[in-house]
Amino acid sequence: MNEPTTVYIKPSTGIAALNLRDLWVYRELVFFMIWRDIKVRYKQTALGAAWAILQPVLTMLVFNFLFGNIAKMPTDGDIPYPIFSYTALLPWGLFATALNSASRSLTSNQNMITKTYFPRLVLPMASVLGGLLDFAIAFVVLIGLMFYFGITPGINALWALPLFTLLAILTALGIALWLSAINVQYRDVGYALPFLSQFWMFVTPIAYSSSVISPQWQAVYALNPMAGVVNGFRWALLGVGNPPDMLIGISAVISVFILLSGLVYFRNMERTFADTI
Repeated sequence: MNEPTTVYIKPSTGIAALNLRDLWVYRELVFFMIWRDIKVRYKQTALGAAWAILQPVLTMLVFNFLFGNIAKMPTDGDIPYPIFSYTALLPWGLFATALNSASRSLTSNQNMITKTYFPRLVLPMASVLGGLLDFAIAFVVLIGLMFYFGITPGINALWALPLFTLLAILTALGIALWLSAINVQYRDVGYALPFLSQFWMFVTPIAYSSSVISPQWQAVYALNPMAGVVNGFRWALLGVGNPPDMLIGISAVISVFILLSGLVYFRNMERTFADTI
């Protein structure tokens, strides 16, 4: 007669506790949610996907009038202000759109959460990745502006742009994981989010150059991951500013920290979503 076998079940620890493998198992659901978000975003709008172009272009025109013509804000390397600001608005638009939609992704899909099981991480991730289509459409306008102003991007753009785009996505996803989980319990997030986005935009070098920040504050300024993203885009596409250095490294480290801490917090709160929402 065989001796009974005792199996000790222990909770997962470390990275395994995050169950990131579920995202691969439910990858088809991720693709479906991305496609659904894209279809719903401009449903019953007269201009449709044209808003992906109008939003950054109109913001660029306002910035050009206020900061370029009236305030006479300097640009790096005598780059024309319209393209200088639009190059920054491109990654910022990706970040802001992802942050706003992903932070509300749980509360806007409460019927799914309460009726069926799936990794809740799918919802904020799909909202973030769905913004890549708008980013691609707006990027076409940037190519036209560069052609108009006679600016040719360097070879570094081939590897730098995907890297800095990924950094913007990781930052948006990390913040969205925190805010979406908090939003399930406290709907104040919906009221604070517009202020947070506006405040974050002004502390990011979009309407101005990061060179106006005094050297002793540059390291503190680099704690904003989007500052590194914007400076990286301008360096890769316009050839202005410093190449990736320690300050951009600080931005990348902060972005990864926000993402990992957001994953841990989101997973810890996930078991309560269905009951609380």
